[in-house]
Amino acid sequence: MARLSVPASAIALATGGAKVTAATLVPAGGKAPKNYGEHCKLSAEIAPVDPAAPPIKMTLLLPTEWNRKAMMYGGGGYDGFIPGVGGNVPAGPVDAPDPIGRGYAVFASDSGHDAATDPANQGAFALNTEALRNFSFEALKKTRDAAVFLIEQRYAQLPQRSYFAGGSSGGREALAAVQKWPADFNGAIVLYPAFNAASLDLQFGRITRALAKPGAHPSLAKRAALFDAAMQACDAIDGVKDGVIGNQSACNQRFDPATALLDGRPLRCPGGADTADNCLSDAQIAAFKVIDTPVVFNYPLGSGENQYPGFNAWGAEFGRPGANPIQATVTSLGLGFAVPASPMPASAAALASFWDQWVRFFVTKNPGFDSLTLDPENPGPWQARIAELTQLQDINQADLSAFAANGGKLLMAHGTADQLVSTRATDQYFNRVRATMGAERVKGFMRYYQIPGYAHSGGTVFNASWDSLSALENWVEKGTAPTTPTVADTVGVPGRTRPLCDYPSWPKYKGSGDVNVAASFSCVDE
Repeated sequence: MARLSVPASAIALATGGAKVTAATLVPAGGKAPKNYGEHCKLSAEIAPVDPAAPPIKMTLLLPTEWNRKAMMYGGGGYDGFIPGVGGNVPAGPVDAPDPIGRGYAVFASDSGHDAATDPANQGAFALNTEALRNFSFEALKKTRDAAVFLIEQRYAQLPQRSYFAGGSSGGREALAAVQKWPADFNGAIVLYPAFNAASLDLQFGRITRALAKPGAHPSLAKRAALFDAAMQACDAIDGVKDGVIGNQSACNQRFDPATALLDGRPLRCPGGADTADNCLSDAQIAAFKVIDTPVVFNYPLGSGENQYPGFNAWGAEFGRPGANPIQATVTSLGLGFAVPASPMPASAAALASFWDQWVRFFVTKNPGFDSLTLDPENPGPWQARIAELTQLQDINQADLSAFAANGGKLLMAHGTADQLVSTRATDQYFNRVRATMGAERVKGFMRYYQIPGYAHSGGTVFNASWDSLSALENWVEKGTAPTTPTVADTVGVPGRTRPLCDYPSWPKYKGSGDVNVAASFSCVDE
């Protein structure tokens, strides 16, 4: 295996071919239930066509005891790293083997650039057109084809089943794979997908500019005050006060930070001035209302998108004081620690960093450009370039007929408290698919679940653990569609469970029974 190469002809898109750069035999190990068998770990590089473009680096695990199936993982953020192929699917189960432990051949790539080359400028790769196209979606096909070639070399047969799993940018990549190459994968696990990535970047810009206004960026204590006020107003809507907002849609309709109460007093600071850490000023309320509302594009985008929705701001984890081990990560994915500025502070919100990198390297191709000066709703001279990027990056095809006709199945889920990718955007995508294909046809191959209280990729309120892979295998391989799936919490109240309800239904407490057991809730649409 260490001497193998992949001819360019084996890869459907243009490359310079690929070669294995390292092969290591890994002995069986791990600890139950995460034990794994002996496998060969391959490192490989897919050569670019443009000599100035970086190669695509990939890792492939080949089990000695192979189950004749393959799993491809998506990345995250601006990619630039090879995901841990020996690990779990996004929000995967803590009490079941990971794919490598189940005997899968597992692979993933860095999408065609190395983030370690310039850690402070992780969008710099986009200055090269081939690297930009690889990141947008082309590396997916190149990686898959190279991996399948190597799998066949190892086992003298092709995989009988192939699956894709990804969250955030990896969720976008999962949707790109089934939209653009519907015969390559038999199923996909799609978590909190940033499917219309360029449109999301434009919303990031609108929010970043709002947070950069004087006095608008809230402290951690103020974010905690907003969170607590939303909980007090919305927690019981689902029938029980349990620290999780089960009916987020109703909360969105009834909660207003300008009139909300916290412990019986107004959440708004007296006179709207910034007087204390347990209240919000008018400037901070205005910024949160920007987060809650859509960005509207006053010009045509190449992808056809005309807006990007607001976020479920009331109950989202934007960052709070606390000693929870994942709190710092949750805060970074929320509103960060530093006020957005130019140059963008390293500790600014993730959304602000995404916007800044996108403007400087994708849009203007000027590393010295002040991203705060570009208005995403009225971009002036940058309108044509933004339209071009949306056509490339927004993965928004609603007709999945070819994937469905090939027998493909898709499981999609999104946390209602996601602070980095709007749950409402995923709602919109699923509704588009149903409007395009018909609800009954969609039910035959696709499920979408909202996970109450779950933030982006992890959170302190409800940290999801769901055996989506077993559910997908049963659907694809046995024809058994998901019926009453449940999701477990690993952080907020470890071990508690909730039903996964077919969107748009939500879990309502039955009025009796243990509030930490899924059976005490029923899925309703009211």
